[in-house]
Amino acid sequence: VQLQASGGGLVLSGASLRLSCLTSGRAFSRNAIGWFRQASGKDREFVAGVSASGGSTAYADSVKGRWTVSRDKATDTIYLQMNDLQRGDTAVYYCASSSHPYIRAETKIDEYGSWGQGTQVTVSS
Repeated sequence: VQLQASGGGLVLSGASLRLSCLTSGRAFSRNAIGWFRQASGKDREFVAGVSASGGSTAYADSVKGRWTVSRDKATDTIYLQMNDLQRGDTAVYYCASSSHPYIRAETKIDEYGSWGQGTQVTVSS
């Protein structure tokens, strides 16, 4: 039972990237999936998430209107489309499985028990 994040890279300010989180194991289909990021020297923070059904999403204020999270239940993959990337978005990005089927912006990190390895996103000006 694993999550695997990919799609990071080095881009210029204003560019776009799409991160993917491939999940394995039927258990993940019943859980909300969240995207988090951790910049150097900072705490890990929630940026976006999608409910188990894929019908509900939540975003941190810092990314709202720029990014879109989606879920493809046919392939067990969760996507994070990141548009208009800024230097402040530079971080290692992680996907994680919640202990709940629902998602909310006020989500707590300790609600997430399974984590994928991170993928680095670097935005330069």
